[in-house]
Amino acid sequence: MSQENLLSSIKNIVATGASIAQTRLELLSVDVQIARSKFISLLVMIVCALFFLFFGLVMLSLLIVIYSWETNRMLALGLLTCGFVIIGLILALMVMQSLRTMPKLFEASIAEFAKDREELTK
Repeated sequence: MSQENLLSSIKNIVATGASIAQTRLELLSVDVQIARSKFISLLVMIVCALFFLFFGLVMLSLLIVIYSWETNRMLALGLLTCGFVIIGLILALMVMQSLRTMPKLFEASIAEFAKDREELTK
């Protein structure tokens, strides 16, 4: 009778462990799906924004150069080039800073695994 209770207890522990593992894997799967959908939508918005900003900057540059064609076209081209390079460098630095401060991927899953480990070591 005691062996039967021991086997029953072991089966219950294994079943509970499997249930915990399944729950954590489902949480991890949800985290991956959320991260993927956010990344794709962000990527589409970035590409569209860059396209329209680039097109707008090209048209603005043409407008400025054509407007100053008779007087200072080289000065206008030089100033526009410097402005675009400076803005590009500032934006590149901002992107690098935001990449450094991004939150960890799967942060919720990692926290749950840490809680599980603490509970198991008690």
